[in-house]
Amino acid sequence: MSETLRSFYPEIEPYETGHLDVGDGHVIYWEKVGTPGAKPAVFLHGGPGGGCTPTYRRFFNPEAYDVLLFDQRGCGRSTPHAGLEANTTWHLVADIERLRQLMGVDKWLVFGGSWGSTLALAYAETHPERVSELVVRGIYTLTKGELDWYYQFGVSEMFPDKWERFVAPIPPAERGQMMQAYHKILTGADKAAQIAAAKAWSLWEGETITLLPNPEFSTSFAEDHYALAFARIENHFFVNGGWMEEGQLLRDAHKLAEIPGVIVHGRYDMPCPMRYAWALHKAWPSAEFCLVEGAGHASSEPGILDRLIYATDKFAGL
Repeated sequence: MSETLRSFYPEIEPYETGHLDVGDGHVIYWEKVGTPGAKPAVFLHGGPGGGCTPTYRRFFNPEAYDVLLFDQRGCGRSTPHAGLEANTTWHLVADIERLRQLMGVDKWLVFGGSWGSTLALAYAETHPERVSELVVRGIYTLTKGELDWYYQFGVSEMFPDKWERFVAPIPPAERGQMMQAYHKILTGADKAAQIAAAKAWSLWEGETITLLPNPEFSTSFAEDHYALAFARIENHFFVNGGWMEEGQLLRDAHKLAEIPGVIVHGRYDMPCPMRYAWALHKAWPSAEFCLVEGAGHASSEPGILDRLIYATDKFAGL
């Protein structure tokens, strides 16, 4: 790692925005930042259900890149808000292809962190010929082991105080299947119960993704509008295992062999255990593996941010 840590590029406004009707009642918001005609890239946000923020534009040198960012189905500025119908991994993979065609490029760099890494891998393994480079952070392959670790037993041992708040909305008799119990509330008719459960679900994530506490995440993840989309969509995807076969992303990682890549992962990433990033490294050995010591999960942590900016700079030839 460099002696002086790399930091975000300056704030930048989109030079173009729009909405794309992708069918099934969904309209997704997209924006372009950087320099028109420069190196094309697409940013895939986390969650699922997290949406994009202005900060995400700043992973890319705006003089070197032409970046498309979008809010995935049901979240951010896309509509319908918190919508679950026709909202699966494979709908999103198809949306990315529609956006590539809209951008008018043959290939682009794909950048995704956390759930965004899951989606990036799913897209790249489906359309390897459309990916010029792949940058993935906070690797999540969406296996049962990963889901159980975070939502049933594992991280609960590291954060027993926060776990108490997470299980509070769920009757004791149903706590042996936390994702399913939350699903019942988040898709139920009681709107007040939905909001309470959504905030508890979202706050659990917001308070466990950094190595050291970050009050900003506690505040932003607990906001009603954000939490409802985040919790409903994330839970919907996870209860359904992402509509993938168990271990599919690692099984098919051989399809990435010809794609230059960088894998970035924090040693103490609680939501996404490092063993799965290590397994991806073994399955895709041509990619550069950047293990960040003294870091958790969030892309804003200094060591992780340093490696992400390093990766985008590297692929831009900077």
